[in-house]
Amino acid sequence: MLISRTALIFLLIFGFTVTAVYSQEQAFFFSEHFNDISNWKPITFPKIKKHSSYSVESYKNNSYLKAESNSSASGLVYVKGFDVYKYPRVRWRWRTEDIYGKGNAKTKEGDDFSIRVYIFFKYDPEKSGFFEKIMYNSARLIYGEYPPHSSLNYIWANMLHEDIVITSRYTDRSKMILLQKGQENLGKWVDQDVNIIEDYQRAFGTKPPHIGSIAIMNDSDNTGESSISYMDYIEVYRMSE
Repeated sequence: MLISRTALIFLLIFGFTVTAVYSQEQAFFFSEHFNDISNWKPITFPKIKKHSSYSVESYKNNSYLKAESNSSASGLVYVKGFDVYKYPRVRWRWRTEDIYGKGNAKTKEGDDFSIRVYIFFKYDPEKSGFFEKIMYNSARLIYGEYPPHSSLNYIWANMLHEDIVITSRYTDRSKMILLQKGQENLGKWVDQDVNIIEDYQRAFGTKPPHIGSIAIMNDSDNTGESSISYMDYIEVYRMSE
């Protein structure tokens, strides 16, 4: 089984420890407004030496995550995993100043996005079939950790693809959900609100594994271009009962 960038992200993130709070009184797993990035860990890749930069910027009593890429790739991952069935929704506000002229979600060479949100799902060997166990055990021998079972990748697409869901050209276990496309909303704040379980079922045709993690990335190592994007806030939550 080939290990994609998605899998490498997961492997670099974990020792995957689920420390979510499951109190029925709490509607939020977390609500991040980026006063700092102490709750996030960097993601880097062994073969990519130039990293994207992530910093906090403030303006008029509000703070934002600034993600800047220049022929580079790296990301940030939230330090705790969560049960997607207890907290199935994610919402955020993002903005990008640029898209990539060479970017194309349907090719490996164009697989760069100025802003994206990953949801990774943890592989569970107790719920896997015989052949899947062989593949994942082989990967674990090489990398020391299981790669993810699968992932959703919410993107600001560079092109006006007609598709809503595109399978990654690196692995069919990663599905890209195209929330924004092209230049229409460049430079504007855009609010997004997604249901992880519904999107997973639409993308994969089945229910997701229970345990997920969330990451943010701006990458341009394939296209060799540059961009700046922002995240105002991001929240993992459930609807109040």
